[in-house]
Amino acid sequence: MRYYTCNYCYKEFEPTRRRVQKFCCNSCRSKAHNAKKSKQSKLPTKKIEENNVPPTVKPEQPKTKIEAVSIPGVINAGLGTLIADGIKSFATKDINLPATKGDLELLAKHLTKRYHKILNHPPRQDGALPYFDLHTNTIKYSFLPLDN
Repeated sequence: MRYYTCNYCYKEFEPTRRRVQKFCCNSCRSKAHNAKKSKQSKLPTKKIEENNVPPTVKPEQPKTKIEAVSIPGVINAGLGTLIADGIKSFATKDINLPATKGDLELLAKHLTKRYHKILNHPPRQDGALPYFDLHTNTIKYSFLPLDN
C-alpha cells in the first residue's frame, strides 16, 4: 500500500479514498484551509503591489437601530393584516375555500348513508328515481325518496 504525507502536519498516512488525499484527516484539512484563508486576508493582492496603490479602507457602517414596539406600529400591522385578509377573502371563490370541521362532519354523515340519488341518470319510464346502493354497488329505483 502506498503511504501519503499530510500537507498540514507532515505525518504519513494510508489513504482512505480513491483519489489522491492531501490531508490525513478532516481536522488537518480544515486547519489548512483556515491558515490559508487568514494568510490571504493579511497579505495585499498582487494588483495593489504592482500599482503601489494603498488599499482603500471602508468606513465602518453605523449600527442600525432596532425599532422598539410602538402602538402606531402595532395598529399599522393590524390594519395591513385586515386589508390583506379582506382582499384575499373577496378574491377567493367559495369553491376554493378550505374545508372546515363542519364541512368534514357533513361529508362523513353523507357518506355513511346507504342510498345516494344519481343526478345525471334519467328516471325510469314509470317515473321511479335512480339511487345508488353503497352496500351492493347497484342502482335501485324507487318512487319514494331513499334517505337512509
